[in-house]
Amino acid sequence: MTETLHWQPLDKPAWLALKAEGEIIEQDNRGVKVLRCANGDFIKLFRVKRRITTARLWNPAQEFFRKAQQLKQRGIATVTPVSLYRLLHVPRFGARYQPLEGETVRTLLQQKKFTEKHITELAAFIALLHSKGILFRSLHPGNVVLRPDGTFGLIDILDCRFRWWSRPLNRWQRERNFQHFFRYEDGKQIERALRAAYFIAAG
Repeated sequence: MTETLHWQPLDKPAWLALKAEGEIIEQDNRGVKVLRCANGDFIKLFRVKRRITTARLWNPAQEFFRKAQQLKQRGIATVTPVSLYRLLHVPRFGARYQPLEGETVRTLLQQKKFTEKHITELAAFIALLHSKGILFRSLHPGNVVLRPDGTFGLIDILDCRFRWWSRPLNRWQRERNFQHFFRYEDGKQIERALRAAYFIAAG
C-alpha cells in the first residue's frame, strides 16, 4: 500500500537552522538545491514555477516521493522518503529522504573499479527495469548506484515513467533509453560490452 505523505510547513528560522547544521551539496544563483542534513538525510528543493494553488495539485517534490514508492513496489532499490516540506518564506517545496547507500557507476568508472562482472550485472539490472515497464529517462552512470550487497539501485528518480500494469518496454523505448545512457563519456566507455551483456540478459 502506498504511504500517504503530508506536507509539513517550514518557516525561515527552521530552514536556516537545518542549513546551518547541514551541508550544501548543490546550489545555484537562486539558492540551495540539495542539502545534506546533520543526521544524514537529504533535502531536495524544487522551485515552484506556477501559482502555489496550482502547484498543490501537482508538484515535483510530491512526484519525487511517488516515484520512490512506485519503484519500491516494483522491487527496485531507491531512496527512502521521509517527509515533504512547504517552505513558507520562498516559493519552494522540499522532499526529505534517506539516501541510497553505495557508489555510483560513474564514481566506480572514474576509479577504474567497475569490472566486467559489474557490467554484466548492470546489463541484467537495466533489462529488469525494462521488463517491469520502468522507463528511467535520466538513466546514466551518475544515477545508478552499486549497493554494498552487490545489487543496483536508482537515484535522482523524478524522470521515471511506469507503463500500466508493468508491461515491458517496447524495442523503441529500450533503445531510446540506452541512447541516453551512452550520451555521456563514461557511458560510452562501456557501450559495446553493456549492449552485448544486455542482449543476453534480455533474452
